[in-house]
Amino acid sequence: MKILSKLPALLVLADGTVYKGTAIGKIGTTAGELCFNTGLTGYQEVFTDPSYYKQILISTNVHVGNYGTQNQEVESDGIKIAGLVCKSFSDVFSRHSANLSLQDYFIENNLTGIADIDTRELVRHIRDKGAMNAIISSEILDVAELQKQLSLVPSMEGLELSSQVSTLEAFTRGDENSKYKVALLDFGVKNNISRCLVARDCFVKIFPARTTLKEMLAFKPDGFMLSNGPGDPATMDYAIATVKEILTTEIPVFGICLGHQLLAQACGIHTYKMHCGHRGLNHPILNLATGLSEITSQNHGFSVVANDVINSSLVSITHVNLNDETIEGISVNNKKAFSVQYHPEAFPGPHDSRYLFDDFIAMMRS
Repeated sequence: MKILSKLPALLVLADGTVYKGTAIGKIGTTAGELCFNTGLTGYQEVFTDPSYYKQILISTNVHVGNYGTQNQEVESDGIKIAGLVCKSFSDVFSRHSANLSLQDYFIENNLTGIADIDTRELVRHIRDKGAMNAIISSEILDVAELQKQLSLVPSMEGLELSSQVSTLEAFTRGDENSKYKVALLDFGVKNNISRCLVARDCFVKIFPARTTLKEMLAFKPDGFMLSNGPGDPATMDYAIATVKEILTTEIPVFGICLGHQLLAQACGIHTYKMHCGHRGLNHPILNLATGLSEITSQNHGFSVVANDVINSSLVSITHVNLNDETIEGISVNNKKAFSVQYHPEAFPGPHDSRYLFDDFIAMMRS
């Protein structure tokens, strides 16, 4: 394990704001949309979540890297964030069971980042100004050159990214003799979604994002799962068309995060780019059926248009966000189909919403 050298690095925002810090990870340059996560732990699971693809993550927790990394604490096949911004970065770790330091893990995954940034001030800036693109560099210290490169980075709004992180070939998880068979459409799926299904006696087949309904029906599924993922749902005509077809089969459907937005789009509900999104392990929502609140893990920069849902005869609201009253869950009227904007499979994170997987099982059983 190498001790981290304090080499200079720059963070340049699209509005011209410049931050000076020190280099972490691979020496290089990286760009993407800035976002922040309020979780206090589980950084490796966050870094490997495909929903963060093409995004530079700001960690609001002061210390990052303290407990190193483990091979099993991943949500995909590698790091998916475009870069990391943090305050205090540790290249030594205290956990004896860790495989690598976070610095070595970043080098192994070609991840460039910046530390020693006043992240409290930066998050306040993003909170007030809204999500924007940024660029990190530990190899180019010319602000004008970085601004030139940053101007070429596309906005997250209008980007279709799911097909870039989805599996290329279908594969299975679980025991083929399980009671239920679930066809999971991979738009950028987290590993723990299939784990939660397998733990409930499901044999899961994960299909590429652009798989046709005909191909999935050949698997003879008892239910369809629409996964989380990155990018703008409004650009995913292929997925919206497939979800519409799925709804005609009367086979139960469960959507999570991007899957929730696609189910809404399939029912004529629009989505929009949020000011700065919801990301963290501590977001409160209200279950309208039970009247109970739940603490949830969230990671999204798009949301469904509330007025569209309220005025829709096709869907009903099931969950709302207690911070800003955005729509967090819907069910399709007269169909066995429902979705939530947050992550009931959270790993790590609160388990308040794991019952949703049980609800899905009950739908398939009935």
